[in-house]
Amino acid sequence: MKAVVLAAGKGTRMWPLTETRPKPLLPVAGQTVVETVLDAAAPHVDGFVVVVGYRAGMIHDRLGERYRGLDVEYVGQDEQRGTGDAVRQAWDKVGARFLVLNGDLLVSPKAVKDVVDSEGDAVSLRKVENPSDYGVAEVEGGRLTGITEKPADPSSDLVNAGVYQFRREVFEVIDDLGRSERGEVELTDALVELEPEAVEYEGEWMDVGYPWDLLKAEKKLLERREREVEGEVAEDAVLEGEVVVEEGAEIRPGSVVEGPVLVEENASIGPNAYVRGPVTVGAGGSVGHGSEVKASLLMPDAKVPHQSYVGDSVLGEDVNLGAGTVVANLRHDGETVESEMKGEDVDTGRRKFGVVFGDEVRTGVNTSLNPGVKLAPESTTNPGDTVYEDVR
Repeated sequence: MKAVVLAAGKGTRMWPLTETRPKPLLPVAGQTVVETVLDAAAPHVDGFVVVVGYRAGMIHDRLGERYRGLDVEYVGQDEQRGTGDAVRQAWDKVGARFLVLNGDLLVSPKAVKDVVDSEGDAVSLRKVENPSDYGVAEVEGGRLTGITEKPADPSSDLVNAGVYQFRREVFEVIDDLGRSERGEVELTDALVELEPEAVEYEGEWMDVGYPWDLLKAEKKLLERREREVEGEVAEDAVLEGEVVVEEGAEIRPGSVVEGPVLVEENASIGPNAYVRGPVTVGAGGSVGHGSEVKASLLMPDAKVPHQSYVGDSVLGEDVNLGAGTVVANLRHDGETVESEMKGEDVDTGRRKFGVVFGDEVRTGVNTSLNPGVKLAPESTTNPGDTVYEDVR
């Protein structure tokens, strides 16, 4: 049985990170989001079919033709016509039974196993605290009978978890579907037609939809790691808790690193730096002299040198902060931080949240940034700037 992984979308809610990469290739704790999906499915399938669209070549280059010893095939969805249409692209690549997984999930292999153990069509459902943010499921007699997308007044806390098993009959159902109000062919409409077995799952699950979700996902993944030190650590550096220092990485004198922290190959911390996990310092990145980084994700080659502070933030590849750059990550009124998304303020649900920088952002010395601010790739600030709004 093969797993069809839906990875064609751009992920506009992940701006500015997805200006330069597709959403499934966002890195979290040393691997991309789509790789965590493939890892969850790998024990239960004999191959993958990845549906690609936006920046398809990047996904192909990352995953290649084999992953975890299993063949990887690719099919294209050149125009974004919905999740049902995306599944339809794989019709000639799968057998009598196959899996479908959203390419932006953090999910454990058990969620996949529970669906695979079903005999026919099946969908994974999960209870969540905020069901109005998801597709809320209606279940009768152990079967899914309806899904209401993001209802203001949800009828239950059980939502679509994005893991499915189908028989080939699903393609006939998809072909007969009309367009939704969004003008797309929706996989959820096919589910309602099929009334698959409802498989409730209670384990690890997370929909990675917004930039701040990357920080939650990073925390979950780093907490799985055990302490491992292969790089160079100065005698007076302090490592506390679960810290992973990969080969070629360096922890310089006077630095304190509190796990969970991942320091990838050829990255460096210090001298005299303070890193408080959960933090990933991506390959080739650095936290320099006198700088502090707390609960943040630094993608490869992102640098925080010279007496700067970054908290609860996501920095894209090859970001470079000028000396004295300070990220504010807490509102004075104690309310949760909001961030602009498509012209509207969206509540991050986080009391502490800093900034999101696209790739190759540069800040001038002594730049200050307000909570929730996002900067487009290749943006710059001037020395002494205070940034209150997104820079596009």
